[in-house]
Formats: sequence, structure tokens, C-alpha cells
Amino acid sequence: MIYFTADTHFLDAHLKHDLHFAHRDFLTTAEMDQTIIENWNRVVTPQDTVYHLGDIAKIDSNRKGYSAVLDLLVQLNGQIVFVKGNHDPRALLKHLAKHQVKTESGQDKFIFHDVGLILKFDHYQFFLTHYPLMLGISVNSINLHGHIHHYAINSVSNLNVGVDSPEADYLGLAKRPFGQPFSQKEVVAMVQSKKIDFQKRK
Repeated sequence: MIYFTADTHFLDAHLKHDLHFAHRDFLTTAEMDQTIIENWNRVVTPQDTVYHLGDIAKIDSNRKGYSAVLDLLVQLNGQIVFVKGNHDPRALLKHLAKHQVKTESGQDKFIFHDVGLILKFDHYQFFLTHYPLMLGISVNSINLHGHIHHYAINSVSNLNVGVDSPEADYLGLAKRPFGQPFSQKEVVAMVQSKKIDFQKRK
């Protein structure tokens, strides 16, 4: 199965002091990291693929910081396809590539994309990026992105799949486990619910 997420911000010591992240209600960054790992592994199996659309962690740019990120990422199930975010130093991605590990099926665990990629499923074409794209008028093209945390783009063609996304409300759940990636099925359901929501606004 395929999953999507963004903006995990592992190891980000600034979270409690930044109002942008104030709704991440954890006493420590370690508690937040562990919660993400547990909620990720609750749904993602070792055979699945997760597209992580940027901002993996926020750390000191040195070998110790990069190794700490690696130690967290190897605890996550599945193959992880990374799209570089604005808080992802190229040196971090090089460190992960240099210390590549294998999945249970023998594949590389970490795959890297600088800008983005395109996936097609369920009659949609999905543009996967960190920053939101403005696609213009499009019937079946959707931009899956992160970067804006607890905000949503006022366009039916954009969907925020980050861990803070308010658009999880389109799934109609009382509360979503923090850090749980969105499945392919959930993404399609969110896209369809957002279209209905926008049609009602006309």
C-alpha cells in the first residue's frame, strides 16, 4: 500500500517556542517523535511505501544530528520516498544515502527526489511536492504537498498531507492519530470530499 506524509520535524527543539507549531501538544520533542513512530507503524507495514513530502527533521547540521535522524527513520516501517523540504539539508540526505539500509524485501529503504514526482492512481494525476503548487484549472490533477502545516490552500486542486494538516477533517473522524500517514484510499476520499465542499460554496 502507498501512504503520504510531510513535516514530521523530528528532533525539532523549537516546537514548544514557535506559535506556528503550538498545537503540537507534547511535553517534549522525544514524546512527539515516539508518538509519530508508533502511529506510523500502526498502519504502515514493512512492505508498504511512504512518500514523505519534506521537512523530515530540524537539527544541528552535523554528523551527530544526521545520525540521530537516521536512528529515528530506521524505526519506521516501509520504504520511504523523500521529497526535499526547506528544512532538509542536502548533507542530511547524503548522510542517509551513505548509510542506506534495506527493507525486508531487499530494497533500498530511502529514495530521494529533489523537487517532486508524479503518481497516477484512481483516475487522478498527483503532483507530489513540498511547497504547494498552483495548478490552475484542472479536472483530475491534484497537488499533494506539505510545508504550510495547519493551513490549507484555498483551491480544490491542492491537498495538504502533512502531519498538522487541517484537511484531515475531510475524513470525518473525531480525531486522527498524530503523525499517522494518509493512505492512498484516504487521499482519494479527502480529494473527493474537498471537491464537494467547494461545490457547496458556489
